[in-house]
Amino acid sequence: MGEEIIVNDETSSETKPSPKLTLLPLVFLIFYEVSGGPFGVEDSVKSGGGPLLSLLGFLIFPLIWSIPEALVTAELATSFPENGGYVVWISSAFGPFWGFQEGFWKWFSGVMDNALYPVLFLDYLKHSFPVLNHVAARVPALLIITFSLTYLNYRGLHIVGISAVVLAIFSLCPFVVMALLAIPRIRPKRWLVVDTRKINWRGYFNTMFWNLNYWDKASTLAGEVDSPGKTFPKALFGAVLLVMGSYLIPLMAGTGALTSSSEEWSDGYFAEVGMLIGGVWLKGWIQAAAAMSNLGLFEAEMSSDAFQLLGMSEIGMLPAFFAQRSKYGTPTISILCSATGVIFLSWMSFQEIIEFLNFLYALGMLLEFAAFVKLRIKKPDLNRPYRVPLNTFGVFMLCLPPSLLVILVMVLAAPRTFLISGVIIILGFCLYPLLTLVKEKRWVRFVPEETRTVSGVPSGESGLDEEQGDESSASLLP
Repeated sequence: MGEEIIVNDETSSETKPSPKLTLLPLVFLIFYEVSGGPFGVEDSVKSGGGPLLSLLGFLIFPLIWSIPEALVTAELATSFPENGGYVVWISSAFGPFWGFQEGFWKWFSGVMDNALYPVLFLDYLKHSFPVLNHVAARVPALLIITFSLTYLNYRGLHIVGISAVVLAIFSLCPFVVMALLAIPRIRPKRWLVVDTRKINWRGYFNTMFWNLNYWDKASTLAGEVDSPGKTFPKALFGAVLLVMGSYLIPLMAGTGALTSSSEEWSDGYFAEVGMLIGGVWLKGWIQAAAAMSNLGLFEAEMSSDAFQLLGMSEIGMLPAFFAQRSKYGTPTISILCSATGVIFLSWMSFQEIIEFLNFLYALGMLLEFAAFVKLRIKKPDLNRPYRVPLNTFGVFMLCLPPSLLVILVMVLAAPRTFLISGVIIILGFCLYPLLTLVKEKRWVRFVPEETRTVSGVPSGESGLDEEQGDESSASLLP
């Protein structure tokens, strides 16, 4: 598609060329960006007052949310095949100020999301190892898990991609076995149970949204994908089918075969479902699968977060040290920065993290949908290797239902979420002019303008000191 961004730093000569991601690893990386399996969906049964709303949610929400977001990602990721993904899209449509805000919100949301996986990992293990309920054991376990997975991420993106394939197969196999064992015990009328008095709409929508979002995260790895124009659309389509199946099949098996109260369905409950359906051996297998799945979720999310910072550095939005790569081709400083955020946030509860990250993510998605429509109007001749087969009015209507959904998720947020998210937004507004000043005063080195290209076009005009408007977007187009 275009030239790769050149970074003149001392370590570049020692960096090995990193193998490009191909179709199968990308499918499973997207699967882990979005899902990773049914772990964490148990709360949808509890907050929905029974199985009915949970099952309907995972049938309907993909139609109004996952598929539109995947289509938008497919078009824009193939039009801008750069590390940085949605940061480049927003900068092209609305200028670098909003591109930076998008990157800050999405990175913060991603780090919060990644803080969930060590927590979920321990939640599954504590059913067999009660000692993990105690702070003295839980904190060291969280630190060991985070450091170990961060090192694996440092060793190379291609290793992460191959690991995602192996981990996904291992993580999904026990649910296939559980579904087969559950068939003789399934009573379809159990799927229709709903207790309206127990419905927690805020928890329900947040759980649904969290389990079906992040389709755009893989776009931050676009610069590492082989033939992104062909690979991305196929990978997204495959991942949509895989995600829907990984949610619906275990939920239908568990809720149809058992008479468990909706109150029992909380984080980690699938391990108990496995024991009730298959025995202790299946419970142990599901717990092991949960552990492996959280490894894949952590690795995929950290890769996206780190390569997003690398991409922002390569186009001059962040200091040059974020673009430094290790000898394995991975962005060392960016990985360490993301890992530090995970450690600081992992003390929060599951529902708290979900609500905070959903709010910031929803804000970023509104910008992405707006950028998608604006680029169709503003740049109709933009090279789009994959194009959503709709006209301007059609793409507006495609983006309307998911936009209304994210607004609903934001409106239902608790006052504390509004407060903390507001602080993060104000921080982003303050960081942009601060980084502009740092760049102008040359206090920290940024990637030189003459060595920066985005899709083969010099991007000297696209840095932090650039005026917003048509000129800024032109410098970011292929």
